[in-house]
Amino acid sequence: MSGIAGSDCSVITPVGDRLPLEQIEKNIITIYRKPIWSKFTKALKQFKMVNPGDKVAVAISGGKDSLLLAKLFQELKKHSDHSFELEFISMDPGFHPSNRKLLEDHCDYLGIPVKIFDKQLFDVVDEIANDYPCYLCARMRRGALYAYAESLGCNKVALGHHFDDVIETIMMNILCSGKYQTMMPKLKAKNFDNMELIRPLCEIREDDIKLFASESGLSPMDCGCAVAAKKTSSKRREVKELIKTLGASFKDVEKSIYMSAQNIYLDAVVGWRNGKEHYSFLDRYDD
Repeated sequence: MSGIAGSDCSVITPVGDRLPLEQIEKNIITIYRKPIWSKFTKALKQFKMVNPGDKVAVAISGGKDSLLLAKLFQELKKHSDHSFELEFISMDPGFHPSNRKLLEDHCDYLGIPVKIFDKQLFDVVDEIANDYPCYLCARMRRGALYAYAESLGCNKVALGHHFDDVIETIMMNILCSGKYQTMMPKLKAKNFDNMELIRPLCEIREDDIKLFASESGLSPMDCGCAVAAKKTSSKRREVKELIKTLGASFKDVEKSIYMSAQNIYLDAVVGWRNGKEHYSFLDRYDD
């Protein structure tokens, strides 16, 4: 999971000795206050992600994004006046033993009391998926996370999708599916009453997360997926490169893609959907 699904299934090479845990926690709200901490708290407030009385299950994959998310929530709990509870959960969908150990090691070092549950999904996905195993796996993993979070009494699941995940998803939907659809900052879970999914890293750039991980001396895995590792190409990787290329010609193109989902002019849209209902501009053309 870069949240749930990552784009690169390699393991990041260790950069150096780990910083002391106390220093890592201090850096989050000092050195990384502007690029990470402030954007995290802004998203929580702007999209009303956490309320008093909530019990949030922070989903940890072992990657850089979800480990940072866990530490951010720990710092929020430490410094916030809001009364909310936290659970840290991780699903082992069939990791190689070395990746499982890497996950456990990082959580132990970072003081994250993670609860790991086994759900052998990789074998299932490998058997039935064709061109888009990540999509199928993400859906199955999300359902398993909801069920486990519900069993712990949680009403929200927090995933580690960041800003770059959001804009890549927008572009993939346009280029590959012929539709405009973003990755929502929060949404109600299907088939699980009173459960919500939240994405508190949605305004944080991936490069800043990478910098935090490397300067902290951490070497987390990206997704550890044996299924995706077999694929020689990735549309998400291609889109990531396309956005990077566009950035050379269009100023702030990443920000423009991100903000486009918040500035849709319905008077200039040919058609749109609301649930299963489809609407056309002709429906109100003569009004």
